[in-house]
Amino acid sequence: MAQHTEPVVLWQPTPERKDVSTLTRFGRWLREERGLDLPDDEDYEALWRWSVEDVEGFWQAIWDFFEVRASSAPERVLGRREMPGTEWFPGAVLSYAEHVFREKPGDDVAIRHAGELRELGEVTWGELRDQTARLAAALRARGVQPGDRVVAYMPNIPETIAAFLACASIGATWSSCSPDFGARSVIDRFAQIEPKVLFAVDGYRYNGRDFDRRDVVAGLRAEMPSLEQVVLLPYLGSGPLDGAIEWDQFLASAGDAAPELRFEQLPFDHPLWVLYSSGTTGLPKAIVHGQGGILLEHLKVLNLQVDAQEGDRVFWFTTTGWMMWNFIVGGLLSPASIVLFDGSPGHPDMDVLWELAARAGITCFGTSASYIASCMKAGVEPAAGRDLSRLQSVGSTGSPLSPEGFAWIYEHVGADTWLFSTSGGTDVCTAFVGGVPTLPVYQGELQGRALGAKVEAFDEDANSVIGEVGERVGG
Repeated sequence: MAQHTEPVVLWQPTPERKDVSTLTRFGRWLREERGLDLPDDEDYEALWRWSVEDVEGFWQAIWDFFEVRASSAPERVLGRREMPGTEWFPGAVLSYAEHVFREKPGDDVAIRHAGELRELGEVTWGELRDQTARLAAALRARGVQPGDRVVAYMPNIPETIAAFLACASIGATWSSCSPDFGARSVIDRFAQIEPKVLFAVDGYRYNGRDFDRRDVVAGLRAEMPSLEQVVLLPYLGSGPLDGAIEWDQFLASAGDAAPELRFEQLPFDHPLWVLYSSGTTGLPKAIVHGQGGILLEHLKVLNLQVDAQEGDRVFWFTTTGWMMWNFIVGGLLSPASIVLFDGSPGHPDMDVLWELAARAGITCFGTSASYIASCMKAGVEPAAGRDLSRLQSVGSTGSPLSPEGFAWIYEHVGADTWLFSTSGGTDVCTAFVGGVPTLPVYQGELQGRALGAKVEAFDEDANSVIGEVGERVGG
């Protein structure tokens, strides 16, 4: 018979940390404003159970707690309940982009960024708003309307986020690929959605090597006859491309005076962006996410599960071709700022991201289990010789984090680090199991199921099982 050992507790949140978490504040608000009979702040299981049993009550609470604004209020939480075809918040008309920018002081930092081509820099909310407004005005001047598709062959830099937010403010549907994707991979994705505008870079630098992508961009234009405009950012400095307008010229076409950033009011399920499956069996499958659903989900997960708060600086290593890029953009829906990196996590050595954590004052360091394993193999000492005093949490996703990886974080990053291993998916663009800031961390274990995610393991007879191998199901 198999031996079962008690799980090893690696971290416990202090009473003070629990008390100031947004999750605790949400639970108290539910008791005071909704009269919900929750036992106390310590019982996450009870809160989770309510969130999946009273689906309408939970999502209405998320709407109200985060003070979602709608120019037309929803008739109810759920319309049609059939799957597929479930209808959420019918009648609601709102703007995802408006919620990103609301109540953000212009002088506050929105984005910190660095990479192999750029030193560490900052973009304020005022600067982000101005660039987003200029891009939106230029897109509108070229006839881009709600429902049109705009795509990007761009790296993980602030200009890409501004371009996305410009599209979201109009109601144009966004999709992106990283510039390390080959032409065929990009065409297999983008050609399916018939884009009107392509944002691209002339090239990029990775692992110390420069890659000119102008030929690829020209090939994309040739293979996608729906394209009416190519906007080229001279990121590497490779040179112009015939038939493309350069970034600054495109911005200038909005006029000398800074245009006002206008937010198109759109139905709750209006397409926000298109992500793609891996494409291992045929063409990559296009997955459309609605703006209202992503707004509520990312308000929930970034604020309650990741606990992004005022003064925090949230980082996740990703490229624009992975759903985690869309996830980290969702960090702008929280009071925190976000941190971007474009380049190799191993150049000039495996210390580069930990060095970024120190220089950028990162408070939440998001990465992959494979990166942590690579750091272990390379003998990296994250806290040696650098100041990681601001770093409070480490997030891991992409694959299961080994028990040894858990132990390594606590030995080499810090004993007071909240480590949350997560699992999610491109189909939902979020984590359905992972971080809970008020729960302890056990070695080799994910902390809990996300609020609103009814995740279970089923045996062959569709019975829910615990302590046995089963198929993951969720609702």
